[in-house]
Amino acid sequence: MAEHPHATLVRKGYDAFLRVDMDALRGLMTADVTHHVPGRHPLSGDFKGQDAVIGMYERLFQETGGSFRADLRGVFVDGRGHAVALHHVTAEREGRRHHEDGCLILRIVGDKITDIDECVPDLGKNDDFWA
Repeated sequence: MAEHPHATLVRKGYDAFLRVDMDALRGLMTADVTHHVPGRHPLSGDFKGQDAVIGMYERLFQETGGSFRADLRGVFVDGRGHAVALHHVTAEREGRRHHEDGCLILRIVGDKITDIDECVPDLGKNDDFWA
């Protein structure tokens, strides 16, 4: 049985992110996409529009000297425009190492990602790393 198109879309997004191919990522998102990042650190908040989302992704790489990785572990879809992507994040910043599991909850319309909600297991740990 073939993979659901929404799962394939999410996998393409993670692949483009790991290759730091921001043009490919733009092609997977609507122009008004929003990425919601939890927490109280400088990279948290709501990033609205492709430029803001891509800018936040680029800053993740800048802040970590290119070490930021989000390795996809699995994708779950409901067939109604929702997908959950489970991943493991690793990064180094200012002599500190960060690693934890997390997920993205994505909303998809047609063949484009419209909204991304990021969830982490420990908001305090995440805030401390990015502060």
